[in-house]
Amino acid sequence: MSCFTFLQSLNNYKIYNDRRNADTKGGAAMTRFTRRKFLCTVPLVLAGCGGGGGGGDKASGNGPAVTPPADKPADPLSPRDPAPADPPPEDPPPQDPPPPQKNVIQLENEKTEGVTRDWYIEDRDYARLGEIEGYASATSINRGESIRLYVNTPEPGYTMSVYRIGWYGGAGGRLVAGPITRAGVVQPLPSVDSVNRLVECDWTDPYVLSVPRNEEDPTDWASGIYLVRLRAGVSGKQSYIIFVVRDDEREAALLFQASVTTYAAYNNWGGYSFYDENSLGNRHAYKLSFNRPYRNPQRPCDGKGAGDFLSWEHKMLRFAEREGYDVAYTTNIAVHRKPEAVQRYRGFLSVGHDEYWTRNMRDALEQARDKGVHLAFVGANAGYWQIRLEPDARLQPDRTVVCYKYHSAAADPMYGSNLSLTTLTWRDLAINRPEVTLIGVMYDYNSVDLDMVMDDCSGWICAGTDLRRGSVLRGMLGYEVDRVDPLLTPAGTQILASSPYQAPIDDTAPVPVMEVRYSNMTYYTAASGAGVFATGSMQWNWGLDDFGPWGDRVNPAVQQIMRNVLRRFCGLDQEDSGDKMHARTSRHTRIAA
Repeated sequence: MSCFTFLQSLNNYKIYNDRRNADTKGGAAMTRFTRRKFLCTVPLVLAGCGGGGGGGDKASGNGPAVTPPADKPADPLSPRDPAPADPPPEDPPPQDPPPPQKNVIQLENEKTEGVTRDWYIEDRDYARLGEIEGYASATSINRGESIRLYVNTPEPGYTMSVYRIGWYGGAGGRLVAGPITRAGVVQPLPSVDSVNRLVECDWTDPYVLSVPRNEEDPTDWASGIYLVRLRAGVSGKQSYIIFVVRDDEREAALLFQASVTTYAAYNNWGGYSFYDENSLGNRHAYKLSFNRPYRNPQRPCDGKGAGDFLSWEHKMLRFAEREGYDVAYTTNIAVHRKPEAVQRYRGFLSVGHDEYWTRNMRDALEQARDKGVHLAFVGANAGYWQIRLEPDARLQPDRTVVCYKYHSAAADPMYGSNLSLTTLTWRDLAINRPEVTLIGVMYDYNSVDLDMVMDDCSGWICAGTDLRRGSVLRGMLGYEVDRVDPLLTPAGTQILASSPYQAPIDDTAPVPVMEVRYSNMTYYTAASGAGVFATGSMQWNWGLDDFGPWGDRVNPAVQQIMRNVLRRFCGLDQEDSGDKMHARTSRHTRIAA
């Protein structure tokens, strides 16, 4: 074959491949004779034919080279005048990366249907005298399950409206069911166990609310805290029933816990709570039932039937959903039942007043921390009392909270048989698991309403704030406060705040002598790499959002610290929370190793 014939064939092959490439989707990834390979091959062929050099060069064994006449244009395929190479194709212009996929909380809060402020019960409308009240058959349900809602009212009719509580552009709630019109029922009086002072209702005619499990849409009854607003038909008086919808199968970054055992501990509906001052005859109960409405007299308007939620957890919920964190919701009863489930999340949020824990609850958080799950205690007085759970009269599990407290030695049957399960404080020597070894701080005193004073503000936790040592966060200290223990707080704990308050040296003395103590906000990194953040103050939540009572205490620095912690816990901040912590070892700002 002559060089001319070979080159003509090569050109034809190029044309064929160009057409083939144009007709083949994704051809750039196939092995083929591309333009680049063609242009790389031509010089080799020309060299083999003697082309590209001086006019007198001889092709090996083929005689002299042919030179076209001067008045005739050169053959475009002549080895002495090869076609100029096409310019290499330009790289495609850079493309913007696709926007990140929105999580369930972000998608849920973008909804507009049903969004309203009408979910909130104003103080003047609350049913203070029991005009209407109710309770749920469970503290939480998983998506796809049902819950029974029991209501008591002497009025002929009422409505119930079910709201998911979130951000929703600031409105704070979205109507997901109702209004549902029902006939009023006067429910039977509760039973009372005179020994344990257990008050338990056995009401009838429940409304059964079935929550669907839409596998294709996790925002259909998304995991969250739900309030059922009950409205009496004649008086218009209102109260809440509260429950949590879980989504146990969905992967989420953060797990937000509603601390319902503490709701129950302060609930004195029917006459008894776990506190003498809230109980008939100044004698607290040993057992409390979830089968009764919430009436929490230490909270504004008795909590309006929602336990402690509106006082200590609601503002944190609004903040988390406003910021768009990927969060799922649970209760500490659910944590008790499935302790290992906490380990599925990057971070766990104990919010508000999380005072009453079973051993399963304590084990769940310790094991999660040791597996690398971050923990945030956004409140104070967490993990103070050990409790047990028992079934109700109908044998529904975990419907009765047991805590003998100061009478445990005489009254708790576990005291003589299994001290580790006795309902004493966790720091009691009989149990010997002080909460400070997990949380970093431990309960010290109430009632306080003061300012938080910052201490060590270096490092990432205070990034984006103007805080420095001595800066004051107005109204963030109280009403219960925690502090470090020099012997028991984990080594390397950073003391972020050290806030003075006065407490009696001996609270049993007839004339108390006061001393100055210091409440602490802390952060430490466990051996697993998990970060543990503790605010050491119940009122920290008030700095996160301006909705409802104490709205004037919202504080941008508090919000930024919380934002920094949650971003780190979610993995949105790529630095390792342990490696990059401030490394100073001043005895005033860090617990020494």
